[in-house]
Amino acid sequence: MAIQTVGFIGLGLIGGSLAKGLRRVCPEMKIIAYNRSRESLVAALEDGVLNQAQDSIDENFAACDMIFLCAPVSVNIDCMAKLKEIIRPDCLLTDVGSVKTTIHEAVEEMGLSGQFIGGHPMTGSELTGYANANDRLLENAYYILTPTRDNRPEQMVEYQAIIKAIGAVPLILDYRDHDRAAAYISHLPHMIAYTLVNLVKKSDNRAGLMKMLAAGGFKDITRIASSSPEMWQQICRENKKALMEALEQYQEALSRVGEAVKKDKESFLLEYFDSARQYRTGIKAQYRAGVEPIHELYLEIADEPGAIAIVATILGSARLSIKNLEIRNKREVQSGALRVEFYDGETVKKAAEVLRRYHYTVYERQ
Repeated sequence: MAIQTVGFIGLGLIGGSLAKGLRRVCPEMKIIAYNRSRESLVAALEDGVLNQAQDSIDENFAACDMIFLCAPVSVNIDCMAKLKEIIRPDCLLTDVGSVKTTIHEAVEEMGLSGQFIGGHPMTGSELTGYANANDRLLENAYYILTPTRDNRPEQMVEYQAIIKAIGAVPLILDYRDHDRAAAYISHLPHMIAYTLVNLVKKSDNRAGLMKMLAAGGFKDITRIASSSPEMWQQICRENKKALMEALEQYQEALSRVGEAVKKDKESFLLEYFDSARQYRTGIKAQYRAGVEPIHELYLEIADEPGAIAIVATILGSARLSIKNLEIRNKREVQSGALRVEFYDGETVKKAAEVLRRYHYTVYERQ
């Protein structure tokens, strides 16, 4: 790999997870980082993730072949202006923000379009900070790349090699298409979650009955409301145009549903709900990056200690490699409480046969 020295500006959840992932797959790589919080830098040095910690953006970053900008967009832009005077002409700059238009426009203004490729790892957690980073957070996640018209082919090759090495799935998009898609599938759901939680909070009685009963579906669809308020305040500003379009369309759709409920339009509601159900079911069977299908099965397991370990042991004894495991707490959403993903369809069939021999109820999906 041509990229031997990597720099990080910001070492929070995403920056820290990227750095940890790179250290795991490229142990000889030199990694240096600047972060406003010294605590994260000290922790990363103690973990062996960093070779060098920086308390400022200075000439030490001139050695970097690639630099990840992992701070808020406005901070990234300020840091990029400083880096412009330091980095080599062949150093690749990238970011990890969920909004791309603002930074692409700044890159154009600074004359750095030949050295910048936008990046957005589509993963995360309601938890924040380096303390919650882990080296496999990006595994099997889409990693969106938004190149400029001035990027060289070899830059894309190197960047994609890094993404694949840490287990993520690179997907190339125009930055404008990215921001519109993100507004609908990520930013709007967060707005809905925050609004729904505040609505329940306002509507609850003094005894907190709604809060006490809130479980299952409510917790599932509002989990993301535990995300950083500051980050989502910034996203509203950075992706305002696309988000407003999504919000207006959602409000119109919600009004139509409300009108149908009010006027007892049962056939409309049935068709509307069924259309959503079919589309949502199709999402589970999507082809990853348009090439690789998802191979998975679901099975019923008892809610008791060691249940998952037993399943893993059975599959391991049959020499069947598991790609991913996911616990489904809401059985009414999908038959089966445990989702198991494999690397190919043939393994799914073998796994289903083995588990059924042990009297598990198995639902295959390829």
